[in-house]
Amino acid sequence: MKLRYLAAASAAMLIAISTISTPAFAGWSGHGTAYTPHGTYNGAHYGSCTGGSCMHAGGVENPYGGIATNTGTVNRTAPGQFSNSGTATGPNGRQVQHSGDTSCAGGTCDHTGALNGSDGHSATTSGSVTRNAPGQYSSSGTVTGANGNTTSHTASTDCAGSTCNRSGTVTGSDGGTVNHSGSATRVAPGVVTTGGGTTVVHGGTVTTGTVTTVGATVAVGSVPVVVAPPPVVVAPAPVVVAPVPVVAAPAPVVVAPPPAYVPPPPVAYVPPPAPKTVYVAPPAPKVVYVAPPPPKVVYVAPPPPHVVFIAPQAHTLYVAPRPVYVAPAPHPAVLVPGHWVGRFWVPAHWA
Repeated sequence: MKLRYLAAASAAMLIAISTISTPAFAGWSGHGTAYTPHGTYNGAHYGSCTGGSCMHAGGVENPYGGIATNTGTVNRTAPGQFSNSGTATGPNGRQVQHSGDTSCAGGTCDHTGALNGSDGHSATTSGSVTRNAPGQYSSSGTVTGANGNTTSHTASTDCAGSTCNRSGTVTGSDGGTVNHSGSATRVAPGVVTTGGGTTVVHGGTVTTGTVTTVGATVAVGSVPVVVAPPPVVVAPAPVVVAPVPVVAAPAPVVVAPPPAYVPPPPVAYVPPPAPKTVYVAPPAPKVVYVAPPPPKVVYVAPPPPHVVFIAPQAHTLYVAPRPVYVAPAPHPAVLVPGHWVGRFWVPAHWA
């Protein structure tokens, strides 16, 4: 949800900045309101240029009162060569330091950049925008996070009359793709209606002078194309896909320049500041402590008692035989007459 708010807010800022013409020698300011399905976004910005260097500052308020700001500078280091740096601050106070270099030649502008968040996350970007024909542009690029995951994006824009149509594809590091398309029509000065029915109303004042367009691809003097670097959001790989609608938002601004446009001398041209996407880092994940389930009480029955058989001791019982008197068998009695046995006289007896 926050990412959608960021995308809508960034789109509002980009469109607000893009629809304001800028002089090559003074300053500009303006404000805008974007009415989106997610709510109303209010933006304001200011910029000034001197001696080949431009500074800019702007902010967007979301429907819930959160404010995102972006400040920075753009320096023209050589014909067709520009460098930029700045700081974007989200509604939650987190910041992203961004810097980059842009080189334009032969109808193509190449851009490389780096972003470093206050939460330690970082990313690098690279890409290019080419003017294929009047009103026709194509772009491509990559975003690489600190973890090495790379997301690539391609898009094309075709403008005719007061309407611009755009389409593109974003491919994640996991091979997944997201296709996007839409259109924008300029129905009145400062009023743009998108294909989805969103109406963006802008207001502001600008000093007069040589006119160029900020945040869009236009022909300027001897430099066929001046392109603001595609906005990038530093986020985990699944989230990086979200910037697609933001990149496409400036498309309505590529509407034909004012009829009174007069190309400035190449020497006097000072590039306007490139719009920066406000990066709102997601809040740090909350540490949720999940208490472990209470230990299950497992009842372990005691082992069954061992049955021990103790054999009774064998007692030896001696039963004495009862005395039995056995009378001698009767035999006839014989009278033995007395006689000497050795020196002893044995009187007569029965035997």
